[in-house]
Amino acid sequence: METYKKQGNAVNRESLIRSAEKIPPASAKAAEEYARKKELLAAKVNEIMVQRPDILYLAGEKNMEMMKDNHSNHARFVASILRYFQPEVLTDTVLWVFRSYRSRGFHQNYWAAQISTWIEVLRQELSPESFASVYPLYEWLSVNIPAFSNISELEFQQTPEHDF
Repeated sequence: METYKKQGNAVNRESLIRSAEKIPPASAKAAEEYARKKELLAAKVNEIMVQRPDILYLAGEKNMEMMKDNHSNHARFVASILRYFQPEVLTDTVLWVFRSYRSRGFHQNYWAAQISTWIEVLRQELSPESFASVYPLYEWLSVNIPAFSNISELEFQQTPEHDF
């Protein structure tokens, strides 16, 4: 899986888009299974995440409902991306989510915990064929967390009020 590229010390959005273009498309069967199970998947991710001993550190004490909403939104968004893959929409949406949730107090380590939990739940709940078809998207998300974090953190620091 190709990761983000740097220009000097700056992470490049266009490199993320180019790497997203290399994600193999999910099969129609996998996209349909994911869409059919999206509420179950989000509920299982919520169940696991709220039980983490570090969840208040990762998401913030006042953000538990927002985190759960994020997981539901994530499932709906991914179901759409699996059917209608657009690398630029994927990249820009993930960047927006990182910025938005960072501005609300989510720790940067939340993303690695969340994506690894999604992968665990997908492995358990999807058929092996569907999991294999969907996994490259989640691998891309996981591998590129540092790039998304760096871009969002730079933008977060440059926003005077830290509120989007």
